[in-house]
Parts: sequence; structure tokens; C-alpha cells
Amino acid sequence: MKTNFPFLILAMIVMASSCGQKDELTAKKEELAKMKSEAASLRTSIETLEKEIAVLDPEFGITNRKTVLISTTKPEKTHFEHFVEVTGSVLSKKDVNISGEVSGRIQEVNAVEGMRVTKGQVLARIDDESIQRNIEEVEKQMELASIIFEKQERLWNQQIGTEIQYLEAKNRKETLEKNLESLKTQKSKTLVKAPFNGTVENVLVRTGELVQPGVSLFRFVGDSDLFIEADVSERYIGILGKGDSVDIHFPSVNKDFTTRVSAIGGIINQNNRTFKVEVVLPNLEFAKPNMLSVLKIRDYENPDAVTVPNYLILQDSKGDYVFTVENGVSKKRYIQRGLTYKEITEVVEGLSGNEILIDKGFREVGDNFAVNIAQ
Repeated sequence: MKTNFPFLILAMIVMASSCGQKDELTAKKEELAKMKSEAASLRTSIETLEKEIAVLDPEFGITNRKTVLISTTKPEKTHFEHFVEVTGSVLSKKDVNISGEVSGRIQEVNAVEGMRVTKGQVLARIDDESIQRNIEEVEKQMELASIIFEKQERLWNQQIGTEIQYLEAKNRKETLEKNLESLKTQKSKTLVKAPFNGTVENVLVRTGELVQPGVSLFRFVGDSDLFIEADVSERYIGILGKGDSVDIHFPSVNKDFTTRVSAIGGIINQNNRTFKVEVVLPNLEFAKPNMLSVLKIRDYENPDAVTVPNYLILQDSKGDYVFTVENGVSKKRYIQRGLTYKEITEVVEGLSGNEILIDKGFREVGDNFAVNIAQ
């Protein structure tokens, strides 16, 4: 068996070279890791030493600190208002149940749910056959009573007969006239009519059903006399009064308008500690009973308030603060906040309104940081 010595020698040389390169790479990696560890330790030592020197020499801390790029804004001097928002519901003073006034069987139902009708429009008919028969009978009796009365009256005018006969004939005729009028009125009530303009919300009866007086046939809601009712916390007793202005928002149609308080409840609901508030609702095309609304009740205002955006206010163990810029350096300014409404907070102490506040970059600075205002 022959051995290829040249090939064997070449393979050994390649393997030796590879091992040598691998040892060199490993050594370099170990050296780099050692240097990084030393650098990290050195940076930590440098930062610690800088902090210690900055405590002893504040000017050193300012000059050696990196400048932070920021943008600025100013507190706003404005008329600040705070509102309480409560949910209300549109109601109608003309939300009624319509019932029949006479007994009988439903002969016809003309109304359907959602139907808009005008005052006096017939919604249903009750069978009036028995009443019509009574009317016809009384009318016949009336004919005879009228003839008798006329003859008795002519005799009485001629001084013939007694006064009693004349009065009896007259009374008989007048009684029948009243009975006939009553029956005709009763017949008219077999027509169930809309009491005012509005919408038929529910139909509670069917053709052929037997109904009695007082039994609800329809639920009917009028177009006018709408109002909004809301429950307001008892903490606002005395703040809200009759006649006060109230802003109303309808979320479903994104509509707003201003109205006034028309009534305030005199009883506190012991279950949720609220009282009823009613506000006037003008005739609005989009307003429907049971529609959801939001009432904005103003409970505070300051015509000369200093305000800042909420997000600029930070907090530490000492309280609330904002960052201002003074001579190119950030300053922590402690404030006392008032009420907040729609992402704006009133500042009652700590700011006059002439300061320059740090806006963008306010979370990247601290007290006495050098800052650079972006142009």
C-alpha cells in the first residue's frame, strides 16, 4: 500500500496554521473583553467622582454636564372654567298611554309602531253597533215626544188642558234630547284619537280584542314639551340653581347647544346620593325621547387664571413641579395645582404666568441642567 507523503504533509501544515489563527483570535477576544470591563469600571468611577465634585462645586457640575435640546412654552393667562359632566336622558311630558273610554270589540286598528300622527287622527275604532241601535231607538222616541209636545204646547197656548200635561210633555222631550246627545257623545268615543301631534311608540291591541275603559291601547309620545333629566351628586347642592345656563352635548349626533335649568329636585336619592335636575329642551329635529345626552355644569371659574398643560406637571416626594428655563439652565419650580379640565390645569401658586416652561424634553432634564432651546 502506497502512502501519499506530500499530501499528508500539506494537511498537517494547514491544521497547524488553523490552530495558530484560532489561538490568536481567542487571545484578541479575551483582551477586548478585559478592556471593556476596565472601561466600564473607569466610566463608573468617573461619574461617581464628577458627582462628588459637583456637590462641592456646583459650577463644575453645570459646565461639565451635557446640554439637553428642548423646546419651550409659556403658562397661559386665561379665563379658566371647570365643568361637571353628568349623563342625562331626553324625556317628554307628553309620554302617555292611550286607552279607550267605552267597552267594546276593536273593529279596526289604523296605527302602527313608529307612525307619526297629528292631533285628532283616528288610531283605532271600537265597535259601536249597540250604541247606534240605542241612538236609533231614542231618535224614534224623540219623534213621538216632539209631536206630543208641539200639540200640547198649542193647546196650552189656547188655554186648553192642564199645566201638568204641558210640563210632562216638555220634560219628556228634553230628557230624550239629552239622552240622544249623551249617546252621540258615547259613539264619538268609539274612535280612539291622537290627543296631540306625536309618534305611536307601541301598539298594545289587536283587531277583534275586547277592551274595557282604562285598558291601554297605545303608548304615545308627543313631539313637543321635551326636557332632559339627569342625576347630579349632592355635593353640587347650592352650586346649581334654577335658571342657570347648561351646555348640552348629544354624542349620538354630535350636536351641542346651550339651555337653562328649569327645575331642581328637592329630595336626595338615598341609594346614589343624587338629586334630579331638569333642563328645558327646545324643539330640535334630532332630539328624541330616551336619547342620551351629556350635561356640562359649570361649578368653578377664574377670569384671571394661570394654566399649564397637564402633561408638564411632574411629582416627587415634595409635591408637584414643572421645569422652567432660567439663564440657559433648567430649574425645578414647585407649584400648587387647582382644578383640571380637558387636559388643562389651573396653577394657584408657584407661577406668575411670565415664566418659560420646558415642553419637549422636560423628562430628560433635572434641576440645574444646561439646556439648548431648539429654534
